[in-house]
Amino acid sequence: MPAILGALKVISVGSSGVVHIGDAIVIAPKSAAKTYAGSGSFNTGDFPSTYNVVSSTNVNDQDIADTNVAGL
Repeated sequence: MPAILGALKVISVGSSGVVHIGDAIVIAPKSAAKTYAGSGSFNTGDFPSTYNVVSSTNVNDQDIADTNVAGL
């Protein structure tokens, strides 16, 4: 269903970002990323408390390619 859009101001779009205005069937950004993080890495909030006595992150990867991105 079409929408009526008023004023729009786009300040910035990242290198793999998508700005969608209007109807679309498929939105597919062309990028892939892999992130390694240890215990308690992505905690959010005002006062996070983590108790990690021993923490280890396995970053060994046996695959040749994890995410293949094809396109223009």
